Amino acid sequence: MGVGVASVVQGFRLIPSKYPTINLFDDVANEDEFAALYELQALTNPRLANEVGDMSLLDQKEIPFHCKRGRSYAIAAFTHINRDGSRFANGQHGMLYIADDEKTATREVQFHQAKYWRNVTGLKYDRIIFRTLKFIFDDSSCVDITDKPMSDSIYDPDNYLTAQKFGLEIYMNRAETTGIKYNSVRSENGVCWALSTPYVVQDVIQCSHTEMVWNGSDIKHVDKIKPMKL
Repeated sequence: MGVGVASVVQGFRLIPSKYPTINLFDDVANEDEFAALYELQALTNPRLANEVGDMSLLDQKEIPFHCKRGRSYAIAAFTHINRDGSRFANGQHGMLYIADDEKTATREVQFHQAKYWRNVTGLKYDRIIFRTLKFIFDDSSCVDITDKPMSDSIYDPDNYLTAQKFGLEIYMNRAETTGIKYNSVRSENGVCWALSTPYVVQDVIQCSHTEMVWNGSDIKHVDKIKPMKL
């Protein structure tokens, strides 16, 4: 386990396509411009708070104004917190999860989406479209735990207590350690990152769309949506 050497890497993340890009973040160049524009738009757009999320959860110094595109995608995980928690977050703070390839990103989302649908009583069918995003980011200050065996409690497939405790330590020290590089539990040989700050993100590119279909017991259909040629 250790912090890696200087490295700019790419990874992938799937999000529901219903979530729009928040242009507010891409229309400004620095913290002062953002504060002024946010205050102005808040007066005219009553949905702004729901779209942007709780900005009090994110230090504005962590907003990646240097990010070329898609800043809102880098920020959303920290302003729209999953209160149910995740592997490295206990529901009190955000973490931005990214996978090393599209296959791993898809399998991670497929597992968690199926878990959600199983808890919906009487749901016989559903369909959701995900947007695939490619992230370019600096992982040089991430703690690398890929050398830990999969039998370690931090990789427990169901109990996240050990991982959440570790994730909180990383999050509280995010000025020094900006995330965790770890082995995917849902995709064999896959690698993931849990970033504790959006500041390390340099670019976000929209790539493709993926459809997942629920048949009442599991997700049996996962397919990329190809654009229609007219």
